[in-house]
Amino acid sequence: MRPEPGGCCCRRPLRANGCVKNGEVRNGYVRSSTATAAAAGQIHHVTENGGLYKRPFNEVFEETPMLVAVLTYVGYGVLTLFGYLRDFLRHWRIEKCHHATEREEQKDFVSLYQDFENFYTRNLYMRIRDNWNRPICSVPGARVDIMERQSHDYNWSFKYTGNIIKGVINMGSYNYLGFARNTGYCQEAAAEVLKEYGAGVCSTRQEIGNLDKHEELEKLVARFLGVEAAMTYGMGFATNSMNIPALVGKGCLILSDELNHASLVLGARLSGATIRIFKHNNMQSLEKLLKDAIVYGQPRTRRPWKKILILVEGIYSMEGSIVRLPEVIALKKKYKAYLYLDEAHSIGALGPSGRGVVDYFGLDPEDVDVMMGTFTKSFGAAGGYIGGKKALIDYLRTHSHSAVYATSMSPPVMEQIITSMKCIMGQDGTSLGKECIQQLAENTRYFRRRLKEMGFIIYGNEDSPVVPLMLYMPAKIGAFGREMLKRNIGVVVVGFPATPIIESRARFCLSAAHTKEILDTALKEIDEVGDLLQLKYSRRRLVPLLDRPFDETTYEETED
Repeated sequence: MRPEPGGCCCRRPLRANGCVKNGEVRNGYVRSSTATAAAAGQIHHVTENGGLYKRPFNEVFEETPMLVAVLTYVGYGVLTLFGYLRDFLRHWRIEKCHHATEREEQKDFVSLYQDFENFYTRNLYMRIRDNWNRPICSVPGARVDIMERQSHDYNWSFKYTGNIIKGVINMGSYNYLGFARNTGYCQEAAAEVLKEYGAGVCSTRQEIGNLDKHEELEKLVARFLGVEAAMTYGMGFATNSMNIPALVGKGCLILSDELNHASLVLGARLSGATIRIFKHNNMQSLEKLLKDAIVYGQPRTRRPWKKILILVEGIYSMEGSIVRLPEVIALKKKYKAYLYLDEAHSIGALGPSGRGVVDYFGLDPEDVDVMMGTFTKSFGAAGGYIGGKKALIDYLRTHSHSAVYATSMSPPVMEQIITSMKCIMGQDGTSLGKECIQQLAENTRYFRRRLKEMGFIIYGNEDSPVVPLMLYMPAKIGAFGREMLKRNIGVVVVGFPATPIIESRARFCLSAAHTKEILDTALKEIDEVGDLLQLKYSRRRLVPLLDRPFDETTYEETED
C-alpha cells in the first residue's frame, strides 16, 4: 500500500518538469494509466513535486466504503427520529426533562436556551457522554489513573465511586516527547523556580509582570525557531484568537484551510477581515483563491486588498495530515501574500531536531512570516508563542490584546518550557532530547503500519503522531471508547459536529514515553475490539485528499 519509511513511493521515471511519463499529474499526484495500477485501485504520490520536496511525502486517505456511508446516515436518521419522539414525550411530561429550560414565569421572554440548537446535545451526545471529561488523577504520561464514575440517569449526571482505575494506557494526551512528568530534571528545576518566584505574577507584561524568566524564555524560543525575535503568551488558544485581529482587519483577506483549529477560525472572525476557505491541503483551491484575490480585488470597490494572509497548521489534529508547506510557501511568494503557520501540534514532534514542520521539510524559517506554536504539547507545559521578524514582535507587544491585557505566564511553567526546550536542543549536556524525537518517530511509523496491517482505515501522514482510526457509525463511537477502557486503555473518540457526519473516529496520540511493550499491548486490544465491533473496513483503495473531485466552490464568511 505504501513504501517503507524513507523509501520513494513513485518508482517511475520523472521528467525535468516534475511530470511522469505515461501518467497524469494532478497537483502533485499521479494516477497510473496502466491496467495493473487501475485494477489495484492505487494512487501514487509524486514526492519530488517539481523539486519542492526534499523527502518522501506520503499522505493518503482511504475512501469511505459506500455501504458504511449509507449505514452511517441511516444510523443518524434513526437517532434523530427517536430524538424527536423523546422531545415530544418530554414536552408532555411523559419523560423527565433533564436539560436546561426556561422558568415558567419567563415563558414569554426571548429564549435564553436555544432549545432546537441543543437537539444534538440532548438526544445524541448524551447517549455517549460518558466517553468524555473523564477525570484523571495522575501525571498524563504513558499511563494514567482515572477516577471511576457511574451514571444512573443515562449520562445526565455522574457520581464518583471512590475507586481509581490504575495504570490505564494513555493513548490520548498530546505528550509527544514525554516531558509531562512529575520527576526528572525539568520538574526539579520548575520546583526550584516555584520556591523562588511563587506560582503567579499578578500583573501584565507591560506593567510589573515582566520577569527575567520571560526575557530568557523569549530569547531561547527565537534561537530554537531560527527567527529574529519571539513573544510568549500564557494561553495557546488566545495566541491565535487575539493576535490575528492585531495583524489584519477590514480591507484585508484571510485564506484559511477548511480544517483549521477553532482558535484560528475565531481569530479570523474577530479580525473583521474577509475570510475565504480553501479545500484542506489543496493547492489548486488555494491558488485559485489567490488568483481571484489579485485579479478582482475587494468586492464592489475592486480595490486591491490591503493584505492577504494565508492561515495553515503544521499538523491537523483531527486528520493527522501535515501541511504541504513547500507548496504553500511557493504560492505565497508567487502572489506576494503573508503566511501564518500554526505549529501547535508539529513543534517538537516533527523534524530531525524537533523544530517543527519547517525543520521537517528543510525550509528556511524566514519564508514563514508568522510562526505560531504552543508549549502545551511537546513541552509538557502551557502557553504559546509567536516568532518572526523583530519588527513584527515589537508591533505585537503594543497591539496584541493577549500581550497588553493578559496576566504574564507563571514562572514554574516558564522554567518547564526552558528546561525541556534546552533538552531538545541538546544544551542540557545529554542526548535525551534527540533520543525522544527519534523514539516518537519510530513509535509513529510502527503504530501506523501495524494498524493498517490489521485492516483499519487510518487517516493522515505517515510521519504524523496524530493517528485517526475511522469508526464512522454513531453507535460505534461510544462502544469503542467503553470497550477500550474495559481493557485498561484510554482513547479519545470524536464524532459530529467536530468531524463530518460520516467520519467519526478514534484519535490516538503517540508519545516518546510509549515503549514497544505498551504499544503492542494497545495494538492487541485494538485488534480485538476492531473484530468485536467490525471496524476493519479497509479495502486498500487509497485516495489522496487532493485527488478527490475538486470544484471551484469557495466559502466567504465576511465581506466589506
